[in-house]
Amino acid sequence: MSIWEVILAFVVVVLMLVALLANVLVLMCFLYSADIRKQVPGLFILNLTFCNLLMTVSNMPLTLAGIIYKSQPGGDQICHIVGFLETFLTTNSMLSMAALSIDRWIAVVFPLSYHSKMRYRDAALILSYTWLHSVSFPIVAASLSWVGFHHLYASCTLYNKRPEDRTQFVIFTGVFHTLSFLLSLIVLCFTYLKVLKVARFHCKRIDVITMQTLVLLVDIHPSVRERCLEEQKRRRQRATKKISTFIGTFVLCFAPYVITR
Repeated sequence: MSIWEVILAFVVVVLMLVALLANVLVLMCFLYSADIRKQVPGLFILNLTFCNLLMTVSNMPLTLAGIIYKSQPGGDQICHIVGFLETFLTTNSMLSMAALSIDRWIAVVFPLSYHSKMRYRDAALILSYTWLHSVSFPIVAASLSWVGFHHLYASCTLYNKRPEDRTQFVIFTGVFHTLSFLLSLIVLCFTYLKVLKVARFHCKRIDVITMQTLVLLVDIHPSVRERCLEEQKRRRQRATKKISTFIGTFVLCFAPYVITR
């Protein structure tokens, strides 16, 4: 193994351990917190956690073996199953994050009717759609033999070995990533921009009350006035930072997969 392959294998091991630890902690929080289990978004978080855990224990070890041995780990049947799971779990994770954003949009924009619009039954229907949507693409790929070991990625993934199917495979790949990554990203941007709009509206209302209070309190100490104005500024930036972090995390996690495939 070259030095770069050693570094890459080390990175995969670190990512595997971090992913395993982080998702097990999320699962433990869900199991031991009655408040989280009562909330509807908990179903989306649980689904996302299971997808991440299954990806960690099924795909990443074989990818590590592919890097070390530079060949397909296991037989063709195992590789097809792992490639099927990779496509299914990745799509399901993307759609789960989109479902979480829809839940937050309803909770913030329609707070009074949230409990009637987003019940456990509604969440179950959304999850059912994400599963059907996610499983449809790997079923098509598997039926057309477009799943196999790719030496460039050192993993079992979407892969077309027949030159005569190149055009169909390119179309399939474009449709797949458009209806998974791009669709989820559009949903995230739309819902969180609506959330940000509501957050900014409430910030303006609070700012008006703060400024009126500062005007009335003429004998207030300058340091207190300065702290109030600083908190006012931080309040405007807080929602933007949180939303940017969530969307940025989505792009950071899934864009490399989409770009390379």
